[in-house]
This record gives sequence, structure tokens and C-alpha cells, in this order.
Amino acid sequence: MTEESNMILDDAKEGMEKAIEHLENSLKKIRAGKASSQMLLGVKAEFYGSLTPIEQMANIAAPDPRQITVQPWDKSTLVAIEKAIMIANLGFNPQNDGELIRITVPPLTEERRLDLVKSAKNEAEQSKITIRNIRRAANDMAKGLKEEGVSEDEIKDVEDEIQSLTNAYTAKTDAICAEKEQEIITI
Repeated sequence: MTEESNMILDDAKEGMEKAIEHLENSLKKIRAGKASSQMLLGVKAEFYGSLTPIEQMANIAAPDPRQITVQPWDKSTLVAIEKAIMIANLGFNPQNDGELIRITVPPLTEERRLDLVKSAKNEAEQSKITIRNIRRAANDMAKGLKEEGVSEDEIKDVEDEIQSLTNAYTAKTDAICAEKEQEIITI
């Protein structure tokens, strides 16, 4: 294979890896019944005039499966963090005791579990769409190699490699989603 062919394959693989990484990060935010500090990732609070992720403002812990604690390094930010958690609409009711914020994670109802499974499947589908878009772009680049004098056979080989990468990453997406669904459904 030519250097250009290898570059196309490397770029496609890198893009697909990033799609899987994004999927895994998105699924971490979907709670599966037990408390996790990951549930508050991405929640931003007002801090000296700018929105700051609360994980940069406080120590977030899950001391037991039904509770998350948020202990800010600067006590003056307690109210802002509490407000940000409520605005994030995560279904939590934070309790501020003046030292730290306690969040009791309510048990999931069957209906809520089904909604979360639906969200997980939606995230997986978005990942698959991204992977297919990467495949299309890589195939277009491979077809462009013809103008550079690359043989039809090599272009066909590159397209086959791109398709096998796509199949592998689509299967990986399905496996990650199935694992998350099982985690959500298991009580």
C-alpha cells in the first residue's frame, strides 16, 4: 500500500476511535442506579464571572451507592454549585449543609430505566452515524487517489480495509451499548 493509503486508513481509524471514546464518555453520564461522581461531569457553576465545571471547583465523591457529596474548595461557591446542579435537571435534589452538598440518588423506576436505555441507544446510534460519516469521507479520499496514479486494485483494497474498520467499530459500539443497557436494567 502507498503512504497515502496508509494515511487515509490511519485517519479513519483515529476518527473512529474518537467516536468510541465520545460514546463511552457520554454513557458514563447516564446513571445506572448507583451513585457515581461521573454523574455530575459537565455541570457548570458560576465562578468569579465565568461558568466553570464543578469538578474543577470541588471534590466530588460517592461515599455509598445512594449518595454523592460535593465539597467545594471555596465555601463561598456552595450556593452557586447547588444552583447549577438543580439547573442541570439531573433529577437530583441537592442538600446544602453549609460545609458540603449532599445528593441522595433516588432509586430508578422501571419507566426511568427504559428512558435511560433509550438514551443509551440514541448515543450509540449517534456514534454509528459518526463512524459512517468517517467511512464516507475516507472512501472519498481513497477515490481521489486515482488521480494520483494509484491502481484500481489498491483503491479497492483501501476501501475494503475502510469497510472492515467500519464493521469492527460498529460492532464495538453495539457491545458498549449492550453492556450499558445491562447495567441500567440490572437492579
